[in-house]
Amino acid sequence: MERLNEYRVMWILVFFDLPTETSAERKIAARFRKDLMQDGFNMFQFSIYMRHCASRENADVHVKRIKDLLPEKGHIGILSITDKQFGMMELFFGKKETHKIKQPLQLEMF
Repeated sequence: MERLNEYRVMWILVFFDLPTETSAERKIAARFRKDLMQDGFNMFQFSIYMRHCASRENADVHVKRIKDLLPEKGHIGILSITDKQFGMMELFFGKKETHKIKQPLQLEMF
């Protein structure tokens, strides 16, 4: 049961602001986003991607992969938080609060 503990399960959020003034810069930014998605990240906002990880150790593997993908220019932030902390996020659509979608428990088979 410890594997499903909301303090052990992690979320990684990647925040970035990459230059997009030239065609080459846009291509680099698009490649970075594509690489994040290939590693299992989902877009939260255009420059914020997130990924669920079963443990701190699993999160560390993905953080290392992100560091290997970093473009030469731009600002990138990586934040790892527990599932408990992620669950305390308040989401709004304009002034109206959105209802949180109940996340099913995920079992790890391997």
